[in-house]
Amino acid sequence: MSDPLKDLLVLCGTVGLAVTLLGMQRPVQAQAGQGAVPGTQPPPTARVAAPFDPTGYWVSVITNNWRTRMVPPPLGDYRDIPLTDAGMKVADAWDPAKDEAANNECKYYGAASIMFQPARLHVTWQDDQTLRMDIDSGTQTRLFRFENATAAPGRRTWQGSSVAVSEARRTGRGASPAARYLKVTTTNMLPGYLRKNGVPYSERAVLTEYFDLFRERDGTTMMIVTIAVEDPVFLNRKYIVVAHFKKESDASRWDPSPCSARW
Repeated sequence: MSDPLKDLLVLCGTVGLAVTLLGMQRPVQAQAGQGAVPGTQPPPTARVAAPFDPTGYWVSVITNNWRTRMVPPPLGDYRDIPLTDAGMKVADAWDPAKDEAANNECKYYGAASIMFQPARLHVTWQDDQTLRMDIDSGTQTRLFRFENATAAPGRRTWQGSSVAVSEARRTGRGASPAARYLKVTTTNMLPGYLRKNGVPYSERAVLTEYFDLFRERDGTTMMIVTIAVEDPVFLNRKYIVVAHFKKESDASRWDPSPCSARW
């Protein structure tokens, strides 16, 4: 007869060996199946994942700061803008004739100020990852890119380089809310004007915008754009304004105009 204790030890040794071999095989199996999880799908494109449909024609609704937005303010009028001493010096020296002579008529039509102007917008998807915004004021075009956010910037332009992302508002702890608004961050801009009368922002300025859509009870669709400009050269603190746009039914009033240093 066999020794029961000896048989038990042999059995335990066999099981232990099997467990050890199984453990050695798991990393190999995991490695072999890496990236091949059944049923997985690529992430949706920015166009599919957008929190709302911003496409179409829009017109600005001037509900605030009418005095400085509809008519060019006089030289030295920079109230409500937190300018540094250097910024005030530049603003006080503004001369539209010099901008015209230097072909800089578009200094007031850069990304940091153009959304706060009286203007019409035409928004389309250039491709599944790029939102395009044509602006009739100054005949400008902005591109909001949802990928390649770390790509090396090219030359500076009036509209700069814009990176967009769909974000959600904060909610209760543990919640995972769906995206609600569009956040756009713009850098790599040429220096320009926050106001028509030469109130400056520098090439180091960073523009952050938040786009929200709302539908009124009468069916009107409104787009609210919160605009925040930070500039360590010409601003003491963040400069924040809010622009309102109403959706139009068609392109019948679309009328692009060139940049102007005076009007």
